Amino acid sequence: MSKINTVCVYCGSGPGTNPAFVAAARKLGRILAENRVGLVYGGGSVGLMGALATTVLDHGGTVTGVIPEFLTGREQMLNRVQELVVTRDMHERKRIMFERADAFVALPGGIGTLEEVVEQMTWAQLGRHKKPILIANIDGFWDPLCALLEHMTSLEFIRSGLSINLLTVDRVESILPKLKHAAVAVSDAEEAMARAAADRM
Repeated sequence: MSKINTVCVYCGSGPGTNPAFVAAARKLGRILAENRVGLVYGGGSVGLMGALATTVLDHGGTVTGVIPEFLTGREQMLNRVQELVVTRDMHERKRIMFERADAFVALPGGIGTLEEVVEQMTWAQLGRHKKPILIANIDGFWDPLCALLEHMTSLEFIRSGLSINLLTVDRVESILPKLKHAAVAVSDAEEAMARAAADRM
């Protein structure tokens, strides 16, 4: 994997109380569009999800929204996107988002955002994929997660052979360069092996 063509972004369906979170979503959306990197996301038009996706579209970028049928009303499905995939359930949604993305980014969000990024970390830890995973630690939002991972490592629940290369940045401008650098480091052979493993998930 030497190029990032699409990025899956996990983020909140609400805006949060810190204006920096919405600002970060909009800035990332503009950066993705300007660099012609497609967005894969949860399909909603509200919260950080909506701010991110509409900004990509407003700047001429490409968006794939993936949303389960039962959330189309609650998260107010965004119909402007170039591709909208309505799935039967959450499991199908997450699988399609995984398949369509070359890398994963977590902006601030709630339990769903946490669950999605941790699932990608788990799959990577188990050797199911080699795609870069990054958390955008806007205003220290993910500090508690980073501390928990360090705690797990210190107690050897995350031990040698089970560690993952979780990328972290504090600034939105650093997201794409860091993902691209990580993607170049993955050899074609490693990526082919990971793709084969992912097919058996």
